[in-house]
Amino acid sequence: MFPIKVLNRDVMDKGDFVRIEYVGRLESGEIFDVTSEEEAKKNNVYNKGIKYRPIPVIVDSGVVIKGLDNALKDMSPGEKRTVDIQPEDAFGQRDQRLVRVVPRKAFRERNIEPVPGMIVDFSGVKGRIQSASAGRVMVDFNNPLAGKPLKYELEVKERIENPDDKIKAVFEFFGIDKTAVKIENKTLDVETVRLPVELKDRISSLIIDHINGIEKVRFLETYEKSNPEKKIAEE
Repeated sequence: MFPIKVLNRDVMDKGDFVRIEYVGRLESGEIFDVTSEEEAKKNNVYNKGIKYRPIPVIVDSGVVIKGLDNALKDMSPGEKRTVDIQPEDAFGQRDQRLVRVVPRKAFRERNIEPVPGMIVDFSGVKGRIQSASAGRVMVDFNNPLAGKPLKYELEVKERIENPDDKIKAVFEFFGIDKTAVKIENKTLDVETVRLPVELKDRISSLIIDHINGIEKVRFLETYEKSNPEKKIAEE
């Protein structure tokens, strides 16, 4: 008999911090998300307003869709894989109850002229206008990717090991690059710009739950008197 060779793969585990690159496509091949500037330009979807870079994620923490989490738990640093994800493990099935009629008056009050295809925001919930008539507007509050199978070309760039780098990675995931942090007596003090309460709650939970040695997070926000001359110079 031939000897059985056991591969010792350094696969990810729940709670691991990693950086990933990906290209997300619909069944048609259309790209809906990409992390690499090179890939974006190669596929003619480059947007100069987007900051392209590998994304830091915490495996199996809910910061990415379930299908990506499941794939990451069986991958190693440096590995590439194409992953097919069904709607139930992506952005869910479409819910017709989320297609709602909104009185046109609600748009007039916001000084908005509703146009089909326009993205609107009602109390933090985004929707896409489907149609607009004289008295009412049909708005779809489903995620645009709901009900669609997705394909990801996924790569694990690296595992993040250092606690300080893990802290920075949490803020980076939410697009916050400028922070100053200090850890003392199991408390993390964060000096940053003003953030919404919901975002601070989410960041704090991720740090406390996934970074050893931190039991409390305090946000130290700075408020400054406005400088009209500086504002005019910036404009």
